Amino acid sequence: MIPIYAFARDIFAQTAEYWMRTPLTCLHSGFLLLLFKQLGWNAANKYKLPTKSPWKVTSMNYEQFFADRISDLRVEGRYRVFADLERQVGAFPKATSHTGSGTEDVTVWCSNDYLGMGQNEIVRSAMKEAIDKVGAGAGGTRNISGTTHYHVLLEQELADLHGTEAALVFTSGYVANEAALSTIGAQIPDCVLVSDAENHASMIAGIRHSLTEKAVFAHNDLEDLERKLQAIDINRPKVIVFESVYSMDGDISPINAICDLADNYNAMTYLDEVHAVGMYGPRGAGVAERDGAMDRITVIQGTLAKAFGVIGGYIAGSAAMIDFIRSYASGFIFTTALPPAVAAGALASVRHLKTSSVEREQQQERAATLKQLLRDADLPVMESESHIVPVLVGDPVLCKQVTDELMDRHQIYVQPINYPTVPKGTERLRLTPGPLHSDDDMAHLVNSLQEIWGRLAIQAAA
Repeated sequence: MIPIYAFARDIFAQTAEYWMRTPLTCLHSGFLLLLFKQLGWNAANKYKLPTKSPWKVTSMNYEQFFADRISDLRVEGRYRVFADLERQVGAFPKATSHTGSGTEDVTVWCSNDYLGMGQNEIVRSAMKEAIDKVGAGAGGTRNISGTTHYHVLLEQELADLHGTEAALVFTSGYVANEAALSTIGAQIPDCVLVSDAENHASMIAGIRHSLTEKAVFAHNDLEDLERKLQAIDINRPKVIVFESVYSMDGDISPINAICDLADNYNAMTYLDEVHAVGMYGPRGAGVAERDGAMDRITVIQGTLAKAFGVIGGYIAGSAAMIDFIRSYASGFIFTTALPPAVAAGALASVRHLKTSSVEREQQQERAATLKQLLRDADLPVMESESHIVPVLVGDPVLCKQVTDELMDRHQIYVQPINYPTVPKGTERLRLTPGPLHSDDDMAHLVNSLQEIWGRLAIQAAA
């Protein structure tokens, strides 16, 4: 039984104990006895500190509760360890790993700096120039401190990238999703948010916080999506919420087909392109640009991290919609703005990738090459349409062991991907080859995986 359930049960049991000492009717008492017998009356003391008075609320042992919850994660193999890494400008994907025993150079294979723009000279120069010109901080929220000129230029550039009237920058892609979706769902009367089952946690948070009705369709399943839409009144406001590239599997959604259904059933579309902007399309606007669907999307959401190599998130769409989110979303209104230097770096990166396809082409070549090398080595690389290369392990403890050994024995950094990020039984390595991974890097990775797979007797590819 999971501790949080046990804790809730304990609270009920304690409450019943005090109620039973008061002059309640026999009916009340009998009901409570039956109820808490079913819940497990005798298991109620784990997090309780003793008290003598039935009228005094018992105290919870908070530290024990926290420790137990962390212990649960360790037992399940889901405890996250953050590697202390210092990236090396000019040598990426190399980084210096800092541990208790010293430092060593490692090769990073799971960075979401997909194109290496985080170390690009154009980006770094823009940031240094901005910080020397206007200082380090944003000074607070945009409505209090004022919007810096870099934010204005960046939003204009993003709107141009996506062919929309306007754009709005947030502190992260997570905040952009949570703020936009919660505001849309809460403000549009009687709205239904129709969500892909594998949408990112930030989208789920936005839908949940909207407090409006939701419907969930099976991942990229057009027939199930249509069934969900058919069950909603044609005149009722609705938004189809989905991603272009799903980061853990690397599959790509059928954007135009989803837009066809949106047209047929009078729905808005909300498309998360965080794993696609900068990397797909002639100018890097994402899969919607590649597939000729940008003008069919109501709201496009993207990130200034990942391909653009900085930090921040944004939405793009009509002027009225963007102004609506700007004016009503608390996640925008009450959040400190990106520092001007960050906005300047993002601006330089977006401008560069709009005109340069070299990085995108190299990334796609590297991804295709690594997939083939893994197949040739009989390693269980999962099918992927995109630049993301998942390798199936299927066990959380074993997945963590593989990544530990890659780091300790082979100086390769890969983060294990376990539940709840992916469903149980599908635990995996998530490799993200980029333009700067060399042939030698790839050979070393594949040889290391082969050695570990053999020594740990992990099932190879079918």
